[in-house]
Amino acid sequence: MKAILIEKSDNAQHAAVADVDRARLPAAEAGGEVGVRIDYSTINYKDGLAISGKVPVVRTFPMVPGIDFAGVVEDSTDPAWKPGDRVILNGWGVGEGHWGGLAQHARVRGRWLVRAPANITSRHAMAIGTAGYTAMLCVQALERHGITPGDGEILVTGASGGVGSVAIALLSRLGYTAVASTGKMAEADYLKSLGAADVIDRSTLSAPGKPLAKERWAGAVDSVGSHTLVNVCASTRYRGAVAACGLAAGMDFPATVAPFILRGITLYGIDSVMAPLDVRQSAWARLARDLDLAKLDAITSEIGLGDAVAAANDIVAGRVRGRIVVDVNR
Repeated sequence: MKAILIEKSDNAQHAAVADVDRARLPAAEAGGEVGVRIDYSTINYKDGLAISGKVPVVRTFPMVPGIDFAGVVEDSTDPAWKPGDRVILNGWGVGEGHWGGLAQHARVRGRWLVRAPANITSRHAMAIGTAGYTAMLCVQALERHGITPGDGEILVTGASGGVGSVAIALLSRLGYTAVASTGKMAEADYLKSLGAADVIDRSTLSAPGKPLAKERWAGAVDSVGSHTLVNVCASTRYRGAVAACGLAAGMDFPATVAPFILRGITLYGIDSVMAPLDVRQSAWARLARDLDLAKLDAITSEIGLGDAVAAANDIVAGRVRGRIVVDVNR
């Protein structure tokens, strides 16, 4: 099979398309209970980090990266799955410690798979990918908090990226007033086409700020972290909520407790990698119902497997808008 293979020698890693013997895929007893013929994968920010080696995401070598894939079951020792079932995988350490989705075939644990909704093709599933699935988890967190469209503006940081783009499309479809924060103000028209009511420059949030700022946001979806997340919390309205899911600007959180004890805001940590099956199924059911697939198509570009390494470096460098799907068979 064709696959992206990451290898390491002399403390340096190298990623390239390779011909890989399918016999090297994990056996059933090593987590390969279900064999899947992959139709599409994608490039998420974590894939960019893994392939570029910018962060030590990959834990064992050699490794086939790709934290997402969508395809069709070929064989299974798990009674929950049978040949012909259409499936989606997001996370679970795939592409980090277990061979992943940037390949034509995979073998994974049955409990890691989600059945593809009837109206979601494999290509659409990967246009959504972990980024879009995470955006849905963020929106659901704000909903569970009780935030409604009438409560005020919802800020989305890192808005031109995968999580941000899908979050804006979802929030707009659900009737919320979404405000996009981006470092690419040239993308303002693009973000408004997704449903953003306003676009602000990320520089207004990225520098160290005061413990409390003027109240503005009823809620927020943050994929940036660091000072941006601190400033978002500082300007969130009384008893509002922030869903934090990313760290593009860093893992640090140089904040005070002021927004939490003086305004009673809530900070929700959103994990998509190890989320239980019922959480995943709920998110994918909502995506199938609430995401405008025409808007999804507008934010998606497609590449072949041979272009995946370059795309991984581009996403880490901030040169990617929206979502990238990878046709692993070309």
